[in-house]
Amino acid sequence: MFNDVYDVIVVGAGHAGSEAAAAAANMGSKTLLITMNLQNIAQMSCNPAMGGIAKGQIVREIDALGGYSGIVSDTSAIQFKMLNKSKGPAMWSPRVQSDRMRFAEDWRMLLEGTPNLDFYQEMVSGLLIEGNQIVGVKTSLGIEIKARSVVLTNGTFLNGLIHIGDKNFGGGRAGEKAATGITEQLVDLGFDSGRMKTGTPPRVDGRSLDYSKMTEQPGDDNPEKFSYLDVTKPLTKQRSCHMTYTSELVHDLLREGFDRSPMFNGRIKSLGPRYCPSIEDKINRFADKDRHQLFIEPEGWNTCEVYVNGFSTSLPEDVQFNALRSVAGFENVKFFRPGYAIEYDYFPPTQLKHTLETKIINGLYFAGQINGTTGYEEAASQGLMAGINASLRVQEKEPFTLKRDEAYIGVLIDDLITKGTEEPYRMFTSRAEYRTLLRQDNADLRLTPKGYDLGLASEKRLRRMEEKHEAAKEFVSFFEATSVKPEEINPILELKKSAPVKQSGKLFKIFARPNIEMDDVRNIESVENYIQENNLDREIIEQTEIQVKYSGYIAKEKNNADKLSRLEYVKIPENFDYSKIKSMSFEAREKLKKVQPTTVSQASRISGVSPNDISVLLVYMGR
Repeated sequence: MFNDVYDVIVVGAGHAGSEAAAAAANMGSKTLLITMNLQNIAQMSCNPAMGGIAKGQIVREIDALGGYSGIVSDTSAIQFKMLNKSKGPAMWSPRVQSDRMRFAEDWRMLLEGTPNLDFYQEMVSGLLIEGNQIVGVKTSLGIEIKARSVVLTNGTFLNGLIHIGDKNFGGGRAGEKAATGITEQLVDLGFDSGRMKTGTPPRVDGRSLDYSKMTEQPGDDNPEKFSYLDVTKPLTKQRSCHMTYTSELVHDLLREGFDRSPMFNGRIKSLGPRYCPSIEDKINRFADKDRHQLFIEPEGWNTCEVYVNGFSTSLPEDVQFNALRSVAGFENVKFFRPGYAIEYDYFPPTQLKHTLETKIINGLYFAGQINGTTGYEEAASQGLMAGINASLRVQEKEPFTLKRDEAYIGVLIDDLITKGTEEPYRMFTSRAEYRTLLRQDNADLRLTPKGYDLGLASEKRLRRMEEKHEAAKEFVSFFEATSVKPEEINPILELKKSAPVKQSGKLFKIFARPNIEMDDVRNIESVENYIQENNLDREIIEQTEIQVKYSGYIAKEKNNADKLSRLEYVKIPENFDYSKIKSMSFEAREKLKKVQPTTVSQASRISGVSPNDISVLLVYMGR
């Protein structure tokens, strides 16, 4: 069956594996995607949604590089929201509710339409290694398949153990068996491994809910989309989510089962995601809170299955049921399946290079939850980068990495490689020092040229990006060159309670005022005429507004990024005494003393050391 030697074998077809296989195949590598169940390609194991805070930026970056996640998120979306619109554009984050079944189907159709990509359904039970070089994989049927590189994206399947109350059983996901053999082999080869935990809430029958007792959560009035390509369109109709709350009664009912909770009776010893805790963990950690939000999310256009976001739990099924029936709107709820926790093996990512290739075995790459991350988006971005680098290695080309000032993907991988993680890692905007540069609106400007050079992003995608960039640049120049008279602008300024002008001045300066928006300046005839004559779309108009209003912040961050880049090789003296720098935060002094970084660049990437601490260090070093 498998006489040929594959360039790349990808093990696992979740979000990481799907992006890895697509990237490698699209770059011309002969690729094999092996999964335990071909019906579950790109399965949304947890919530039916893509994007969110910082995660939406990652999906945009994947799309800009030529990955598939943005396209599939658009084609399977049932609702779109741009989060944090009340804040600055660095915080704007796109998010969609997805049709779970359509999401997986669209992913499979895209992969089946990808040249150079083969599929095989079976469990990989071992790796074929010669010396310190990967040469293939071995399946549970004893079939050996040769390859020049292998990408492991095993998700929660490595020795997965599912917990529901005092019951537990092997499994990588509800209804699917765990994968065995790989962890033990890797440990024998010298890898360190650990255990992590994640969980999921009950799925319920939406027909049994009383939505009149909940608060409706509709999508945006003018929905956008993820992909920069025109192959997808914004939604014209949307499905609403709903919000309700737990109560003291619900909490008391849940507490009755704490003695049977694997979290509290010692059965689960591994750490779960800090920023997505189970409902029992929330009750325990935030005992002063008398209620917690629950978001009721439909699983698709036509199904009645509903995801109860905020009620992740591993409590016994009867406790889950009784407590949920005391939530407003859930009085007659019927379960499709209870929530559960799952423990699984992971490998601390400090054992990887920035390419996601392992340091011990050449040609072996890890991506996704095997590296200690949580979230579809974090997994997909790692899969993309692993697939790219596995393909480049086989083609004997230079590896591809992204710096922290180039992409959230760069921040994610650098955090994992330099800091490691002992709990499931989740991306936040606060993790990025240069988030004004790494906005969701400019991911194509930052990354599409790189994707094009790799052979992933099409020429059409590149041309579209260049046209957008040039149009926005010319519109900014229009504001810089065009003057406006007081009688023309002052009525607008008065309405916005902004100080009037006494003489003619450049539109750029007026538009840069914090309370003046594009809708305001469009009331000026010359501005609206320019937009109409040049047929500018919303994307170009938004890009121009950001470039004008945040030009100072953008320039400052670019300067800081360039400064730190120049200091990449600036050495810190051995045994440097950080205790002398009193103007540096106490946490930073403690972390720097413990880690003893050899360069300023390395110091800047230590958890707990802020950009301000680095500035203080540079001043102290006389730079």
